[in-house]
Amino acid sequence: MEHSAFTKAMVLVLAFALTFVTGAPAFAGGRGDNGDTATPIKHLVVIFQENVSFDHYFATYPVATNPKGEPSFYARPGTPTVNGLSGALLTINPNFLNTTGNGTGAANPFRLDRSQAATADQGHNYTPEQTATDHGLIDLYPASTGTAGPPPNAPPSAVTTKGLNMGYYDGNTVTALWNYAQFFAMNDNSYSSTFGPSTPGAVNLVAGQTNGVINATSGASSKIVDGTGNSKTLIGDADPVGDVCSTSSAQVQMSSQNIGDLLNAAGITWGAFMGGFNLSTMNSNGTTGCMRSTTSVYTGNSEDYIPHHAWFQYYATTANPTHARPASIAEIGNNGPANHEYDINDFYSALKAGNLPAVSFLKAIAIQDGHAGYSDPLDEQTFIVTVVNALQQSRFWGETAVVVLYDDSDGWYDHQMSPIVNQSTSSADTLSGPGACGNGTNTALAGYNSTNVPHAQGRCGYGVRQPLVVISPWARENFVDHTVTDQSSVIHFIEDNWLAGQRLEGGSFDGVANSISQMFDFSRDRFAPDRTLILNPTTGEPVPSFHW
Repeated sequence: MEHSAFTKAMVLVLAFALTFVTGAPAFAGGRGDNGDTATPIKHLVVIFQENVSFDHYFATYPVATNPKGEPSFYARPGTPTVNGLSGALLTINPNFLNTTGNGTGAANPFRLDRSQAATADQGHNYTPEQTATDHGLIDLYPASTGTAGPPPNAPPSAVTTKGLNMGYYDGNTVTALWNYAQFFAMNDNSYSSTFGPSTPGAVNLVAGQTNGVINATSGASSKIVDGTGNSKTLIGDADPVGDVCSTSSAQVQMSSQNIGDLLNAAGITWGAFMGGFNLSTMNSNGTTGCMRSTTSVYTGNSEDYIPHHAWFQYYATTANPTHARPASIAEIGNNGPANHEYDINDFYSALKAGNLPAVSFLKAIAIQDGHAGYSDPLDEQTFIVTVVNALQQSRFWGETAVVVLYDDSDGWYDHQMSPIVNQSTSSADTLSGPGACGNGTNTALAGYNSTNVPHAQGRCGYGVRQPLVVISPWARENFVDHTVTDQSSVIHFIEDNWLAGQRLEGGSFDGVANSISQMFDFSRDRFAPDRTLILNPTTGEPVPSFHW
């Protein structure tokens, strides 16, 4: 311990000496590895999960029911509240009162128990989500996006009608996320960039731009909005063109820039790590290739890799259509046969080998990604905690931030109307009237080619509110951020931290998005003990932690 303290003290002295001599910040690093950074964050790990609204996971935070036999949660003194559900929103909710619109599905919000982790998938397409919002009344969720049960033992109306999407979990089920929020930072005002399902969310995360569809198959016509200048905007789920695992009749390619292009140009290491991406792996059940699958005790069997979740596969510059393997672990994060596209297991291999890229995008195998219908919050918790525990026990933790966010809401109820920062008038829009989300011109971002497409349609947003949690020794502690953010706020932070504020080409949401930087506190001593919170992957409860 004395040697460790002496070493840290000497490094601190040398760091201040370097600052005095060169004027450079003490945390600046070398180009070609993780680059000179504007903050002490040298490694960003983005865990991109599936299909959860904010109220679905944090409706009553920080108050949990704590029934006997379930992991318990008790908030720390001074824990801030969030914009959640209370009072009339729980007992005389607009979706309960609107019996004309919702019929027998009319329901108040209700708690889903830990035993009800496995539920039916809800409707979450571009148009139905706007219809559920109903001009800001937010009173048509059961009718517009609801799907009847399972789970078992839910209120009868939720099982037999569309009222299930009014259900929410608390800290006895999504225990890990509530504990991370206690010890690190969360945001209760974060939204999908546009309304719609998984693929637009994935594309918005890495490009902030769903306009610029090219090479679309005929089956994708219902997933696309045609706009001015012969431009096409993606509003639905479609597989990436060329991916050997793409089987849907709806396939598209995107022509805009993505954050991987900017990182490549700057020589910054990065990687996209997808569950099931390695087609040579054989699971214990004998499955392999594109059909590799895993069975959950809660939801049954599901294929590990889902092509329409694969962010960077939609772009010719960053795609790995054959799922080629990296030549070595040392290649991970750098140019090579895999073109920065890897399996989720490669992330753990790179971390163990001391080769963590500057920026990593993580997608779990399907049963662990949180998507109702084939995943659940308990399997999802196992994945998130396993990743975060591994990072906290690595030598990189003192300069790492983990961001957990989601691709869409899955049609689960959320009571907060999103700010509409981008308008659209297309046949798919209904927010402010038939064919309308505003007037589509006064506030409308450009398409991928801003000269030909000054106002790209089919990009109404922001969409539905979703969770956003930042886990890092540099994150503010037990902090709730109310800043309006969206999926592209993550790439905005990447651009500010590694790319001197460079933005993607015109029309990307990254140009109008707020950053997530306010969720950090970079003022503290660089060598203060790094905060860790080691959790049990099964229960989400804290276990004795330690510092590396």
